[in-house]
Amino acid sequence: MLKITNVKKTFNIGTINEKTALNNIDFEMQPGDFVTIIGGNGAGKSTLLNMIAGVYPIDAGVILLDNIDISRMPEHARAAYLGRVFQDPMRGTAAGMEIQENLALAYRRGKKRGLSWGITKEEKELYFERLKELDLGLETRMSSKVGLLSGGQRQALTLLMAALQKPKILLLDEHTAALDPKTAKKVLDLTELIVNEDKLTALMVTHNMKDAIRMGNRLIMMHEGRIIYDVSGEEKKNLHVSDLLAKFEEASGGEFANDRMMLS
Repeated sequence: MLKITNVKKTFNIGTINEKTALNNIDFEMQPGDFVTIIGGNGAGKSTLLNMIAGVYPIDAGVILLDNIDISRMPEHARAAYLGRVFQDPMRGTAAGMEIQENLALAYRRGKKRGLSWGITKEEKELYFERLKELDLGLETRMSSKVGLLSGGQRQALTLLMAALQKPKILLLDEHTAALDPKTAKKVLDLTELIVNEDKLTALMVTHNMKDAIRMGNRLIMMHEGRIIYDVSGEEKKNLHVSDLLAKFEEASGGEFANDRMMLS
């Protein structure tokens, strides 16, 4: 489903702030994989997602998505293949529009637009059923403005919108980091439900090692722009936070560069 070959990205080349964010990354995902990514600040986790999404151009290498070369494809063109949920709950929705209008925008992504009536009866029925699965009572508030929702409700809605067209890959960039622990757990449970129900291929960045171990079928650890650990199957199921801390300590030369990771 996803094949990344020798991808490299360096920011601020030739300046005192030069930083190699991705250092010849080689990485593959199979259809249905749910991969969690952990690592310290500056490890390259979010940069990897941004390269896939086309936010920044890569310096070298090839990115194939379902055998389509998207390496030089602009960000807006890749949107037809990708779903994405950001860390900030405010980024994925239009606050001044209704819940059903936001869902309609997501549902029609990549489709031709006409002058027919805004939202059909069949679409409303679909949105009602999908919102009901969230178990947040939003199915009875479809005409409410999204700006009236809590951060957790907006993030759950963004997640649903990102998955509505069943993208080739779902990118989750620390999508629970801005939420309180109870709400974060709810959104993670919904993530697992939606990914499994729609049989999606997903890539999730997180600082929380317990979540990284619990979620998905595969885990990778990044450090200084490289993948230093890749584990899946039974080995992943038997992992403990202490194992990941040991790996991180080994990779960082015995110094924990990221307090957030250690405290998660």
